[in-house]
Amino acid sequence: MECVVFAAGEGKRMRPLTARRPKVMLPLANRPMMEHLVLAARDAGITDFILVVGYGEREVRKHFGDGSRWGIHITYAPQRHQQGTADALRSAADRVSGNFLAMNGDMLLTSADISRLIAMPPHCMSTSTSDHPRDYGVVLVEDGMVTSLEEKSERPNSDQINAGAYLFSPDIFELVDQVQTSSRGELELTDALGVLIGEKLLAAIPFSSWMDVGYPWDLLDANAILMASLQPENRGTVETGVTMSGAVAIGNGTVVKSGTYIEGPCIIGDNCRIGPHAYIRGATSIGDDCHIGHCTELKNSIVMAGTKIPHFNYIGDSVIGSGCNFGAGTKVANLRHDHENVRVCGKDTRHKKFGAVIGDGVQFGINCSINVGAMIGSDAKFAPCSSIEGCIGEKSIIR
Repeated sequence: MECVVFAAGEGKRMRPLTARRPKVMLPLANRPMMEHLVLAARDAGITDFILVVGYGEREVRKHFGDGSRWGIHITYAPQRHQQGTADALRSAADRVSGNFLAMNGDMLLTSADISRLIAMPPHCMSTSTSDHPRDYGVVLVEDGMVTSLEEKSERPNSDQINAGAYLFSPDIFELVDQVQTSSRGELELTDALGVLIGEKLLAAIPFSSWMDVGYPWDLLDANAILMASLQPENRGTVETGVTMSGAVAIGNGTVVKSGTYIEGPCIIGDNCRIGPHAYIRGATSIGDDCHIGHCTELKNSIVMAGTKIPHFNYIGDSVIGSGCNFGAGTKVANLRHDHENVRVCGKDTRHKKFGAVIGDGVQFGINCSINVGAMIGSDAKFAPCSSIEGCIGEKSIIR
């Protein structure tokens, strides 16, 4: 059986983190999120993958190649103009030979759920539940068959949602070819699903575990879930006087200097310098070639490759892009005084604790203060002692 993975979109809700990479390549536990999904499908027995690529496809192709290092076979289906999910599926039509699995590339699934789905007869759609169903396609199910699917309803009549994984036969392509442009200007797969629903041909299977990764703060939740099963590993150098508790994975060429305290789960990439006297708390992932220096504290954060956080810094509950530099004494707030949910650019994160979203290549002078819920565009630059809050555009210069 083949597996089609939709990986062509930019992921605009993830800006500024997707300014230089597609959404599916954002790291979780130091691997692109789509790699976790592909490996789950592989562990369910699938070995042939078709990745629908578009925005940032060079990075996807470079990382995944032909799939041989994971024991799978990967081909690519370019979607040159991202015109919607129906268009994405149609891009893979000439590469599918029989019944196939199709999945959104920006979610976390288990191999057990995928195994249950591909054991069903086509056509079948996965479902899950959500406490905010208005953000998804809301599903009604009777006797195992989907009876209704409504996209992003303001008044959802169910907490069951479309989980974005499907088992199709090649017959689906005939329906996809009939899809017309929607009011949102897209060719939407839900229109083809609506035909199946009307003919009572679309079954439903509830997933036991599912997570959509739609916004930057979702990355932290997904990162923590994946790191809960982290296995301890040390391929670097840990000096005398370092304390580690819980699961800590350290990459090749990384040096952890004396006095550093690390609470797992924590994963540190290759060729990093950590400490001396750094404090790294749980659910933190640090990419390759990073420097976490003297008296710096990190907690529940994602730090992407090549970022330097060298002296007397605090970062909590934040997502930091690649190639950033934090001046000494720069700190990120992560809790409102009124303990209400943090909002980022007006969007409710549904998190009581959340720090900042910082794009790639951002440079901070010494003693900058970054307020809770800040979003900072790539390549922004800040003078020493800057007070930073709200939404800051790409390449902004604050003197």
